Amino acid sequence: MPEAPRPTVDRTAVLAHVDAALNRGTRVALWTAIADIPVLLAEIERQATLLTVARTEYANLLAAARATLDAHNDGDTDPLTYLRDEVQR
Repeated sequence: MPEAPRPTVDRTAVLAHVDAALNRGTRVALWTAIADIPVLLAEIERQATLLTVARTEYANLLAAARATLDAHNDGDTDPLTYLRDEVQR
């Protein structure tokens, strides 16, 4: 089983930047926190893409499992063909 992708954002640093911006309110602290926004948006996009891939793979595997069960119920001599084909992709 493949390892789950790790986040690319340092959450501790981002939280520290937001905390500094809220508590200090200096221009540097505010701009530092604002500078994190593009990084956070890129991470959201990356995770949305990973989620789409995972959901598509799940849907394809579920469809293959259902086709396998239907083939078995129909008396197919090798109903596992559908699952085998999907897993080997």
